[in-house]
Amino acid sequence: MKNFTKLIQFKFSIRNKFNQAYKFFCPGFFLIKKKILLFMIFLCQIISCSNEDVFFEGALIIENIGVIDPIEGLEENMSVVIKEGRILDIFKTNEISISKKNKVYNGSDKFLIPGLWDAHIHFAFEKDFATFMPNLFLYHGITSLRDTGGEFDFVNKFKQEAIRNPRAKSRVKIAGPLIDGKFNVYDGKNINYPKLSVQNIDNKELIQNVEFLIEKDVDFLKAYEMLSPDQFKILSNLAKKNNLKLTGHVPLSINVIEASNLGLNSIEHLRNIELSMTNQSEDLSEERKDLLKNKSGLEGSELRSLIHSVQRMRSINDLDSVKIKNVIDVLIKNDVWQIPTLTLYQNISKKLYKNSDYLEFLNLLPKQKKMEWIKRINSINSDINQKAVDYGLWQKKMVGYMHKKGISFMAGTDTPIGFLVPGLSLHHEIEELHESGLPALEAIQSATTNPAKYFNLENSLGRIKSGFVADLIILAKNPIEDISNTKSILAVIKEGNLMDRTYLDSLISK
Repeated sequence: MKNFTKLIQFKFSIRNKFNQAYKFFCPGFFLIKKKILLFMIFLCQIISCSNEDVFFEGALIIENIGVIDPIEGLEENMSVVIKEGRILDIFKTNEISISKKNKVYNGSDKFLIPGLWDAHIHFAFEKDFATFMPNLFLYHGITSLRDTGGEFDFVNKFKQEAIRNPRAKSRVKIAGPLIDGKFNVYDGKNINYPKLSVQNIDNKELIQNVEFLIEKDVDFLKAYEMLSPDQFKILSNLAKKNNLKLTGHVPLSINVIEASNLGLNSIEHLRNIELSMTNQSEDLSEERKDLLKNKSGLEGSELRSLIHSVQRMRSINDLDSVKIKNVIDVLIKNDVWQIPTLTLYQNISKKLYKNSDYLEFLNLLPKQKKMEWIKRINSINSDINQKAVDYGLWQKKMVGYMHKKGISFMAGTDTPIGFLVPGLSLHHEIEELHESGLPALEAIQSATTNPAKYFNLENSLGRIKSGFVADLIILAKNPIEDISNTKSILAVIKEGNLMDRTYLDSLISK
């Protein structure tokens, strides 16, 4: 089919060139020898046989649309042929006449971008809400998800459902539970910390738990903060041996340079990197080693919170430019991705969920969940924590600095933590990344091509190219002109299945 399309385009090109030549030479045409004239008339007759409209059997055609490929940028007045879940061909709309037999979507004055990824979500954080989250993601054009921590059996259900229904569900990549140490943070004992992690008392238990996840075919592994140095080394080696990405928080028992050199492929939230960027890094390291002995017998969540409260702002307020450069140089050398989740911290630190316009977002939730969130929000002290605000500002400044140095980013949110609405929060994250210094097209890359590359899917996902999976979003407005236009969704296409506005609205009807 592709070759046929190219042939038709070639014929149209020849015809155009012939017409141009005819117009140029027409005034002296009587001088041309009779045989040449007859030949040209014959050629014209042959070409005229291709006047029939081109029919792409069983294909969907998005016609006359502005195509925004995250790498190549905007190309206007394009037509995109979609068949059997993939992009069959892309061409200038005026190059070919499409048969009325085809299903055609009029893309005039509209824009096409790849389907988006949220590279940091947690289905298991609010289990009663989890079954509704996939609808919210699709409603907002999120066609791929990276679940970064939850009990394996629970999160795997969403992965398998997506595999069974690839044209109706966002694909899901899972890590299984957070892999934590002796002092387990997300053990389910604290009301604010649901069970998302697995405790590892010793190295033997760690190996058993990780091998179980590998056997169950998780897509990557996630290290957490309370791992010991030996445990992190073992985890890293198991990840390398099984060709799995290792992401997570930099464990508090080691520094970011050590973690990176050992094999940490990506870092969530920029977590704990500041501890190696300060003039006090050596003193803080020794202090942390003493705190990690947990002489007071605190629960894992309490111990981690204590260390953060004692050390985080001391680091931020006393940064060392040389140490910052050293950290960044190592991250670049080791190609360590960053998932900063800026919108999470902006929402929590500034209590944006207290704003009156936030109710508009809550209206997207099921009624029962909406009322539950409102009740919880109203119970929270409305005072803004200035230290938290300062930390959020440091995050954005650091993202801008990292971007200038060439570090790669993925857009992720941590939804539904912090009252972040699934799907919508990813668009806010893209906006935050843009505000931090990423040009609009690179901000879009962070939610399209970059996650695809992270999972070695760059030859099939995240771009608008022939042969790629047809995960696409049709927008009313140009996101390159205004990055917030990623929210102007008219339709979502999942593996060739077009879901228009009416269908998308039905996904969240209560």
